[in-house]
Amino acid sequence: MTTTRPAQTVLPNVAPQAPARPRTKPAEVRLDELMAAAEQLFLDQGVEATTVSDITALAGVAKGTFYHYFPSKHEILAALAARYTARFLASLETAVGLCMPHDWEGRLRAWVQANVATYLATWRLHDIVYTQHRRRIGIGIDSADNPDKDAILAQLGAILAGGAAAGAWPAQPRLAALMIYSAVHGVTDDAIAAQLDDSSAFAADVADACLRMLGR
Repeated sequence: MTTTRPAQTVLPNVAPQAPARPRTKPAEVRLDELMAAAEQLFLDQGVEATTVSDITALAGVAKGTFYHYFPSKHEILAALAARYTARFLASLETAVGLCMPHDWEGRLRAWVQANVATYLATWRLHDIVYTQHRRRIGIGIDSADNPDKDAILAQLGAILAGGAAAGAWPAQPRLAALMIYSAVHGVTDDAIAAQLDDSSAFAADVADACLRMLGR
């Protein structure tokens, strides 16, 4: 008896496909990862002790990727300073924005309190990215050597100018801005040295003192 075998299905000769390569991360993501790695290392071990190799290893990228964005370690430090200032300004703007547009006393109080709270929360990074600026504290408001300080002073000056125009306090916004800026950062430095835990009451006291300085 003859047994009929079923016909075999012949599969086409298809070469195995290589696994799909991961998509390249967007440039802004790579940049953010590099800056985050640099910030962490600068905080953990200092700027001088950190190498480009350390940064790229932590970020998981090649050295060539780093140099695509930054000529050297000091340029990424400058980028961190610019980002720090932008975030600092944004935190102050958010606090002021919660006040009514013509509540000049409330807007100034919000600016001072947010400044104290933000500075206390970020002073370690502040001192790393602003090392040179802190050595040049005598430079004036319009100096091109300290644009970050100028930006914060301009924000404060706008509040003071608005209040002066409305008759809330004497019309000396430039002088008042310099005095309040210096006072706020000076007393906050003292609070940092004292390792102050709760900043809310301290910030309110500083705001009161600044308003008294303006004759409120």
